[in-house]
Amino acid sequence: MTETNSQPVLFEERRADNGARAGVARLNVEKSLNSLSLEMIDLLFERLLAWAADPGIAFVVLEGAGEKAFCAGADLHHLNKTMVEHHASAQRGDICGNAYAAAFFSREYRLDYLIHSYPKPVLCWGHGIVMGGGLGLMSGASHRVVTEHSRVAMPEITIGLYPDVGGTWLLNRAPGRSGLFLALTGAQLNASDALFARFADYQIAHADKARVMDSLMRQPWTADAAVGHRLLTDVLRSVAVARPAPGPLREHHDLIGELCGFATLAETVTAITSMKTEDAWLAKAAATLAAGSPGSAALSHALQRRMLHASLAEVFRVELAASLTCATRPDLAEGIRALLIDKDRRPRWRPATLAEVSPEWLEGFFDTPWQAREHPLADLGA
Repeated sequence: MTETNSQPVLFEERRADNGARAGVARLNVEKSLNSLSLEMIDLLFERLLAWAADPGIAFVVLEGAGEKAFCAGADLHHLNKTMVEHHASAQRGDICGNAYAAAFFSREYRLDYLIHSYPKPVLCWGHGIVMGGGLGLMSGASHRVVTEHSRVAMPEITIGLYPDVGGTWLLNRAPGRSGLFLALTGAQLNASDALFARFADYQIAHADKARVMDSLMRQPWTADAAVGHRLLTDVLRSVAVARPAPGPLREHHDLIGELCGFATLAETVTAITSMKTEDAWLAKAAATLAAGSPGSAALSHALQRRMLHASLAEVFRVELAASLTCATRPDLAEGIRALLIDKDRRPRWRPATLAEVSPEWLEGFFDTPWQAREHPLADLGA
C-alpha cells in the first residue's frame, strides 16, 4: 500500500514473509531537503499512532526521499512569515499569540516524544543531512542508522534559536562536555562521531540499505515488541561497520573538555573562539560560534545546566516555552532573514554580545503562561 508521490510524506506497508507488516514513512520534499512542515508533522503523528495500535505492524521505518538528506530541520520560511507578522502586531509580547508557531513547536515536540516512547521498534535511516528537527525525529528511534554520507548537527546558533526538539536532553547525554560544545558551535558530525556522541547506534553503508530491508522482510516477526527489537538489532549488527575510524569530535574530546570546562559561559566562549588551531573542523566550529547569536549561546548553556537531571517530558515542556519566546524576540527572525531570505549572512543580533545578555533577559525564556495542568504538553509524562 503506497500513496501518491505528490504527498509530503509517503506511507507504505511492506509484508514480511510470515505475513507481518512493516510501516515505512518517507519524508518526501526532496527539494527542501525534506524539511519538516506542520502538515508533515501532523501526517506523521496520525500514521504513527495508527501503526502503534495495529497488531499487524511489527516495526516502523523512518527515511527521507532522495540521496541528500533524511531531514535538514524545520521548514523555516512559513515560520518566519508568521513571526514577522506577529512582531508587527499588538500581541507581540504574548508567546502564545503566534498561533502557527504555537502549533508548530507543540505538535513537533509531541511527535518527537511519541517516537521516543513508541511501543514498537523504530528504524531511522539517517542518510545524508540530519540536522535540527531531523535529529529530533531520529534521536527518538530505537534503532538509529547513519551512513558514510551522514552529516549530523544542531546548528541553531546560526539562526538565533537553540538545539530544541529534545536537544537539551540529548546533548546532556553526550560524552564529557561535548554536548555544550556542539550546541555552541553547531559543529557537524560524521557517522563515526554521531555514534560517539550517542546520536546514532549503527553505521551502515548506504549501498546496503536494500539488503537490510530484504533481510528484515525474512525475519520471524511476532506481536512481541521485545522479539522485534532483538530481530532488528541482529540484522543491523550483522551489516554495521565494526569500529569505524574516530571522527574529529572523538579525536578532540580531551581538548573540548578543557575548552568547555570553565566556570562561566563567557570564559568558555573566549577559549573556543580564541584558540589557535590548524584543524579545519575546530576552526569552523570556532568561527560559527563567533558569528552566531550570543543570546542563543546563553540560552543553550542555561538550558543544559538547568535541565541536567530533568526527564525528557520535562525538557520538552521547558523547551516549548523557550522556543515560543524565541519566536517573539528578534534574533530568530533575523537569523532566518540573514541565512535563508536575504542570504547576506550578516545578522544583526540583539543582544549583540554575550556581555549584553542580562539575567532578566535570559530568565524570560523560562517564564511560562501555563499552569501545569494547562500546559499543551502536560500529558507527555512525568
